[in-house]
Amino acid sequence: MDKLQQGIDRMQEQKFEEAAKLFTGVIEENPGEPLGYINFGNLLLHMQEYERAERFFERAISLDDTAATAYYGLGNVYYEQDSFTKAQNQFLQAIEKGLDEADVYFLLGMSLVQQDYHKLALPYLSRAAEIDPNDVDIQFQFGLCLAQNEQFDEAERVLKALLDIVPEHADAFYNLGVICIYKEEAEAALDYFNEALKVQSDHMLAAHAKGEVEKALNGK
Repeated sequence: MDKLQQGIDRMQEQKFEEAAKLFTGVIEENPGEPLGYINFGNLLLHMQEYERAERFFERAISLDDTAATAYYGLGNVYYEQDSFTKAQNQFLQAIEKGLDEADVYFLLGMSLVQQDYHKLALPYLSRAAEIDPNDVDIQFQFGLCLAQNEQFDEAERVLKALLDIVPEHADAFYNLGVICIYKEEAEAALDYFNEALKVQSDHMLAAHAKGEVEKALNGK
C-alpha cells in the first residue's frame, strides 16, 4: 500500500498526526504532483484548520488547474465558513473539471439555497438525488427545495419516498403537513403533524402548526 492510501486510511481512522506525516512524505517525494496537497488539504479541513487547508488546495490547483477534487475541497473550506458565494464558484469549477458525484451537486445546491436562490438550486439538488437516491440529507433537502419552488406534488413524492428509507423522520412528516396546508388538505396536514410529534414530542414547529390547524378546523 502506498503512502497516499495509508494516509487516507489513517485520516479515516481519526489518526490525524500519522496521516499528516504520511501526506508530508508524499509531498516531499512528489512536490510537483497535486494529490499530496489535496489530501493534506482534506486532512486540514477535517481538523477545521481552514486557512491552511485553503493554501494546500490552492497549491494543488497551481500545479494542475484541472484537478477537480482540489476545487471541491476549496469549496468545502468556504462552505464551512459560510462563504456561500465563494463556495458556489468552486463547486461549479469542480463540476466543470469533470467531478460528477452526488456530494458536489448537493453542496452546490445548498450553497445556492443558503443564498435564497431556491430556483437555481433545484437542478443541482435534483442531480444529487438522482446519483444517490438513498442519501437521507440529499433527499430531504431536494424535497424541501421542490416545496420552496411550489412543486408540491413532486415534493410530496420525494418526502414520502424518504420515509420509506427512514420511517421516523420527524421533519419529513412536518414538511408533508405543510405541503398539505398549501394544498388545502387540513385533515391530512393534521395527521402528518401528529406523526411528527409521535416521532419527536418536542418538535416545536409541528406542535405550533398542529394547534393552528386544530383552531381552523374547530372554526376558532
